[in-house]
Amino acid sequence: MVTVEQVRQMALALPETTEVVAWEADLTWRVRDKIFVIGGPDSPRVTVRTSAEEQQELLAQDPQTYEFAPYVGRYGWTSIQLSTVDADELGELIIEAWRRTAPRKLVAAYDKG
Repeated sequence: MVTVEQVRQMALALPETTEVVAWEADLTWRVRDKIFVIGGPDSPRVTVRTSAEEQQELLAQDPQTYEFAPYVGRYGWTSIQLSTVDADELGELIIEAWRRTAPRKLVAAYDKG
């Protein structure tokens, strides 16, 4: 089982990522103030910015773990059950969400690593 603390560590390991509390209780991880992961301190789920194609693949692959996110699902956001997701896969999804959100120059610098 993946914890919110592990999600925090995965997200904050990425360049220029900050954690911001939004909507009174939700944790958001942002790159240059653009959100790429949303979760709650006690939530069993996180919501990750995915592409529409990736979202459809995830939903088809494992509907117990991946769901169309409320409100923002139509924009590619996917809700992920922490108790059933593979930690490595979630890490990859978080990195891809960051890459999709971060400015190109920052992504290029990260890739040169």
